Amino acid sequence: MIGRKIVVTMSIILGLVGCTQAPTMKVYSLKVPPVNALSASAYKSKVLKVTFPASLREQMSEKMNFSYSDSDYGTYMNSQWSNNMSKLLQGTLIDILSKSKLFKAVLADTSTLKENYRLESNIFTFEHQVRGKQSHSVISISFALIDADTGKLMKSKRFSYAEPTPTVDAKGYALATNKALTHLSQDLLRWLK
Repeated sequence: MIGRKIVVTMSIILGLVGCTQAPTMKVYSLKVPPVNALSASAYKSKVLKVTFPASLREQMSEKMNFSYSDSDYGTYMNSQWSNNMSKLLQGTLIDILSKSKLFKAVLADTSTLKENYRLESNIFTFEHQVRGKQSHSVISISFALIDADTGKLMKSKRFSYAEPTPTVDAKGYALATNKALTHLSQDLLRWLK
């Protein structure tokens, strides 16, 4: 009789534990868009360092940010980016610029190699914006190309995108973000060239 009570009690406990387990964390990443090597470039013999992107609004992390208004925002609980968003962006930009062959070499700012140019970036917005029935991945980043020898600003530009999401969740946000990143890479390469 006591053995049966223990079995029933253990079954109930295991059932409750099974019901209270947190959902699996879904992890998304940035995909490097296809990039063609560009033939003519004034920077072919130059080295570029891509600095760690700085966020002007909020701390960048693995968390996926969303907002319903300018004052109503949060982060997805069971979905996240595969790494700190600034790190993901830096790596993606280095990959895009390396594949483009605009520069002799494209490096992270942690490299000890001497650079000719530095590409700095400031993130104004990087989030999933939901406004009524409208849902977009919104990205706004400014870039500055700087001559490393003189410290002189060569040129600067801000790029902004609002890519519609196929679904109003983290997965739809990630898909739309990768699509917006394709547009950003094309515009960035055109601007640098």
